[in-house]
Parts: sequence; structure tokens; C-alpha cells
Amino acid sequence: MSLNRLFETIENTRQAANWQAAFGQPQEIDGRTIIPVARVGYAYGLGFGQGSTPSEEEGEPASTGEGGGSGGGSTTTPLGAIVVTPARVYFEETVDASKIAIAGILLGAVAIYQVSKTLRVLFGK
Repeated sequence: MSLNRLFETIENTRQAANWQAAFGQPQEIDGRTIIPVARVGYAYGLGFGQGSTPSEEEGEPASTGEGGGSGGGSTTTPLGAIVVTPARVYFEETVDASKIAIAGILLGAVAIYQVSKTLRVLFGK
């Protein structure tokens, strides 16, 4: 991948990362306007290298080394929606299922610990 192509890719992504990436198109539903909201993030990394090895034999050209690499990614997390009604404007947050799952796992772990502790007291080690 040439350096110019990488910079073109980054520039295209930067242009795409406008307000519309975080705020979706407004939708009209039952007299309410709903505007979806999300957290959007982008990241890129780039690495190059170059080196040469001197020739061991006279008359032989020195070998050259090169390297390169790049990577990138993006993430989008829905946060909720801005709801516009004739009476008011408010933000309705999206339920984060991963937080609920983590809370359930922790609650299960505490319950197992308590049950095992109770059984040890009742029946001994």
C-alpha cells in the first residue's frame, strides 16, 4: 500500500466522519420526530521500515529491505434518540444489554459464593 493511498483512505474516512455518522436521519412517527444518536470512533495505525545489508562479496549489490503496514478500525455504539414532540424535547437512552449481562454475571457469582459459604458452615469442610 502506498503512502498516498493510505492518506487518501484517511481523508475519505475523515470526510465521512461528520455529524451524520453520530446523528441519524430524523424519522417522523406518530407526530414525534425521532433523531437516533450514536458514539462513533475511528483509529488508524501505520508503520514502515527500511534497512539494507552490506554485500558480503565484492561486486555484489547490497540487499535492501523494506517493510510497511497499516491498520484501522471504527466503532459505533448506539446511545439513544432525541425525541421531539409538540410539548417538549427529550433524550431517550438506549438500554445497554452488555451492562445488564455483566450485572447478571456478577449477581450470579455473588449468589454462588454465598451458597457455598452457607453450605460450608452447615456441613463443615
